[in-house]
Amino acid sequence: MNTNFTVAMSVYKNDNPEDFKTAVHSIYDKQTVRPSEIVLVEDGPIPAELEAVVKELQNEIAVMKVVPFEVNRGHAAARQGGLEAASNELVAIMDADDVAVPNRFEMQLKAFEEHPEATVVGGNINEFIHETSNVVGSRIVPEKDEDIKDYLKSRCPLNLVTVMYKKTKVQEVGGFIDWYCEEDYYLWIRLALAGHKFYNVQENFVDVRVGEEMYQRRGGMKYFKSEAKLQNYMWKHGLIGFPKYMYNTAIRFAVQVAMPNWLRGWVFQKFARS
Repeated sequence: MNTNFTVAMSVYKNDNPEDFKTAVHSIYDKQTVRPSEIVLVEDGPIPAELEAVVKELQNEIAVMKVVPFEVNRGHAAARQGGLEAASNELVAIMDADDVAVPNRFEMQLKAFEEHPEATVVGGNINEFIHETSNVVGSRIVPEKDEDIKDYLKSRCPLNLVTVMYKKTKVQEVGGFIDWYCEEDYYLWIRLALAGHKFYNVQENFVDVRVGEEMYQRRGGMKYFKSEAKLQNYMWKHGLIGFPKYMYNTAIRFAVQVAMPNWLRGWVFQKFARS
């Protein structure tokens, strides 16, 4: 098994220092297979307390390198910065406040061995509040490429924080390009249009920290317009027909604009999750 791979993370001013430290430990010293490199993008200036944690982790983890951005450039730019700085062909994504399961990378590397045709390998997530034992939902995504591509016509088919991808293949389609709150979905669409293949391991890879603010981010006119524009992109490029485009857009308007935040949270937990 080739164990040379990079984990790309980003951190910004609002990240919790202790949660960030927990996230980093979960993808290094607590893993059954450790990454040979961790690339940490500092997305703009960060507070002294958070900077102190970064320095502490750098001293503990020799394979960690930091890429500082002078100003905050957003998620897509931070993901792209991690991609460009990665020294390995295989690059895994991790967020600064989540917790990876101990055998995440072992399972992912095995999946790439068993599915060498795949450009991206992801997995499932559990969503928790405060403690990983307090699971409030899960997001189960389709396993096989054909099912993933069918699912893509309605919803984002991979959990971004779980994926490991082939750097050169992702670069071929332009990498992470800014699209408000949807840079990952946009990337999967472009990879699908270019004929790349996907695979999702049917295991939980990451425990994801959630709260009320998550459902707020998934609502509002700006978010709806971003998603509607992406549905239009799929229609214009032949991934979906016009009726599907209209249906997808109408559903998104109902959930993201017309629905109050408390109800949106309930809908996401009961229907948009397993």
